[in-house]
Amino acid sequence: MSSKKYLIAVLGGVMLILVLGTGLFWGGYKYGLSKLPSSESITSVANKDVGQVQGVDFSLFWDTWKAVQEKYVDRKNLDAQKMIYGAISGMVNSLGDPYSVFLEPQKAKKFMEDVQGSFDGIGAEISLRNGFITIVKPLAGSPAVRAGLKGGDKILKIDGKDTTNLSLDEAISMIRGLKGTTVTLTVLSLTDAKTKKEVKITRDTIDIPVLTYEITKDNFLKASLTEFSEDAGTKFNQMVRQLSGKEVRGMILDLRSNPGGYLEVSQDIASYFIPEGQTIVVEDFGNGQTNKTYRSFGYKTFENMPMVVLVDEGSASASEILAGALRDNRGISLVGKKTFGKGSVQELNDLPGGSKLKITIAKWLTPKGYSIADNGLEPDIKIDLTEEDVTAGKDPQMDKAIEVLKQAVRK
Repeated sequence: MSSKKYLIAVLGGVMLILVLGTGLFWGGYKYGLSKLPSSESITSVANKDVGQVQGVDFSLFWDTWKAVQEKYVDRKNLDAQKMIYGAISGMVNSLGDPYSVFLEPQKAKKFMEDVQGSFDGIGAEISLRNGFITIVKPLAGSPAVRAGLKGGDKILKIDGKDTTNLSLDEAISMIRGLKGTTVTLTVLSLTDAKTKKEVKITRDTIDIPVLTYEITKDNFLKASLTEFSEDAGTKFNQMVRQLSGKEVRGMILDLRSNPGGYLEVSQDIASYFIPEGQTIVVEDFGNGQTNKTYRSFGYKTFENMPMVVLVDEGSASASEILAGALRDNRGISLVGKKTFGKGSVQELNDLPGGSKLKITIAKWLTPKGYSIADNGLEPDIKIDLTEEDVTAGKDPQMDKAIEVLKQAVRK
């Protein structure tokens, strides 16, 4: 059973139609879709006696299984595979930990697409606003843009089905689909609240950049990191090489709505900013086990550069690790809103048949020993970003970050 450490938060609010079958991420990546093996239907149960657990009588489980198989009124429609998955899910759910999750093959496939892949969909961010499934922003060059969708448009129907009683996850599931297939949305425009229109959109494969950046007229580097995905470290290194020889006086690292990713990637990226050997994060395994400290590799690139970090309530997990490490080690200011507060580490385990188990193995602490779990990081400078700001194309959080960076550069 292979495993990887993964840090991610279950975030509500805005989601990506092209990505979010699981409702977890803002971002997407440059990998192809992974094809997991489909599970075969169960006709008999094997491996009943694979070991004993001290103090646990498994006969209760098998007696219940037998009773269901023999006595349930609709026995011919029983799905043994689904029963197994349900039993495993119940076991994991009994932990009372929202971050420990059993993923059956299809959900595991979607999860890995969100972590690694490029995605098929229409390419638009959506949220639930005032009871309406609403377009937040269509992504540049996406089918949503080509279809004329705009931020603020309300989705009233999806393929003829009224969205009034749909959850955000249900709407995403209906809109998302394979490249080349179509979906018809009935839309009420933000600019024309009286006219409904039907928009037929052909889904496509859409890549969302993990990292975007620009150099401003003040020679400030503005870098936005959407996810600590497997290739985020490579993308960051490519940015560093492309910046070689360019004048950069300061940096704004935008971690807003970045829900996390791989622990090792956050360590890698932190090493561009933090001197070699300094602590980035401490894993506390509990149960009397020895803590593990992750330290900077010391890449030196941005060690002495004035900078500001943007965070918000969507910044979680690996984002909080990086933001906390920068503040604790270098006194760098955090601007925006309080972060999510996801202070635990999940290990992703591969299981037979394409299923996966995401299980919490540790909690983590910032270099100064602060526990993020359920607390989050309070920004040094609190600034709101309202829906009205977004609709109007304003970003007061970024404006404040630029102001703070200018002051830091002058020192």
